[in-house]
Amino acid sequence: MEALEQVVTQESPRLVISVDHIREFDAELATHLLAEPGEFIPAFETVVTEAGASLATQAGIAVDSRFKVSVGFGGSFGAQHITPRGLRARLLSRLVSIEGIVTRCSLVRPKVARSVHYAEGSKTFYAKNYGDQGSGTGFSSAYPTSNDKGEPLTTEFGLSRYTDHQTVNIQEMPERAPPGQLPRGVDVVLDDDLVDAVKPGDRVAIVGVYRALGGKATTAASAIFRTVVVANAVRVFGAGSLAGTRDNGADVRDAGVPGAMALTDSDIRNIHMIAERPDAFELLAQSLAPSICGHTEIKRAVLLQQLSGVERNLENGTHIRGDINVLMVGDPSTAKSQVLRYVLRIAPLAIATTGRGSSGVGLTAAVVADRDTGERRLEAGAMVLADRGVVCIDEFDKMADADRVAIHEVMEQQTVTVAKAGIHTTLNARCSVLAAANPVYGRYDPRRPPHQNIALPDSLLSRFDLLFVVTDSLDEARDRIISSHVLRMHRYVPPGTEP
Repeated sequence: MEALEQVVTQESPRLVISVDHIREFDAELATHLLAEPGEFIPAFETVVTEAGASLATQAGIAVDSRFKVSVGFGGSFGAQHITPRGLRARLLSRLVSIEGIVTRCSLVRPKVARSVHYAEGSKTFYAKNYGDQGSGTGFSSAYPTSNDKGEPLTTEFGLSRYTDHQTVNIQEMPERAPPGQLPRGVDVVLDDDLVDAVKPGDRVAIVGVYRALGGKATTAASAIFRTVVVANAVRVFGAGSLAGTRDNGADVRDAGVPGAMALTDSDIRNIHMIAERPDAFELLAQSLAPSICGHTEIKRAVLLQQLSGVERNLENGTHIRGDINVLMVGDPSTAKSQVLRYVLRIAPLAIATTGRGSSGVGLTAAVVADRDTGERRLEAGAMVLADRGVVCIDEFDKMADADRVAIHEVMEQQTVTVAKAGIHTTLNARCSVLAAANPVYGRYDPRRPPHQNIALPDSLLSRFDLLFVVTDSLDEARDRIISSHVLRMHRYVPPGTEP
């Protein structure tokens, strides 16, 4: 009741209820809710709206006939807590909880919910409610042009009621996709107060009903339907969110997203123990990529990059980034790419790309046509998707000059500004860049100055805070140490396994 009172007093149209609380009250009711949400959610909303109107009357708050409290759900969904890859036909018309990253958002458009028409001949008004395949209601979606007597109807737009409508695409998180497979996605329908709740690059957990929509089926695939998730609750994972945090009584589980980590008592004790050591920084640096011999300074730099600095927004509007950009330039076979791959494994949010396999718009943002309406909209690139994370770019020197120019703003201002096709907007791209490149002539020539060995313009080099030159010098003692380290790695037998 406290949450409902907050909804009524704050005039918020949505109440989030934990499925765990429903399960504690009546396990059978929770089971039916997950299996048949189309039957139970309207009943929930009717009861909650009546209770909310009663509370509003007791509090002296005036409500009209259009007062309605929408219901969202959270908590534990068991086998129906999945990623877009886990959506199957058996889950159609069921309540599911999906986790992913927002890749694109459509424009917010009005959708008619109730139209009012006037017949000039009989001087009467007609009202009609509408529903679509996503709402699950039985109302017709045909727009009336005449009444039963054949009199033409004029729409009274001022008396009609509309709701906001938006479609977003949720894609499987890159680090959770199976190796060698592309991330999968699903369209999510947002209505009313849920529109504009997310933006491209956000990592979210969305609760909704998985539905199949008819229409627009081709002759060759007449039995294939488009599927969407009609959302009733949205949770954006922030940098400080932890597993098990509660939102309006709804328990939000660990999603494997940045900051969403469950720390045990043993972990906390180990953290305090290491923090008290005077050599904590050196210990963490040595623990970074232990299979790589040497590169002590690079490991320290990567460790600082993972910890990052302090972002500052001054009162005069100046933004000082706290993320560190690191560039490694050097000879082949010096473990530059291995450092990148290790960061991809340990970073909570990291996206990998290559200089040859990426373009400027692919790294920042692209303007594409909406397949439903044909309107232009933005699709987030790698750096926008890696907001508050790390972008690892291998073969950085192989990127075309025109594409490298596109990331200048991202590396310094940490934003992506788009002004094309009638769209003018700014997206956040607060990410660190860890790049690896080869010298101009294949190997680093110590007889030449650095700017002649590095095939990158000064305007781009100045945006890297740390630049490391990695050379494979002829040193017998050093080569012997590296060879011994490689042999130890090959001879290593994990505990509990037979040699």
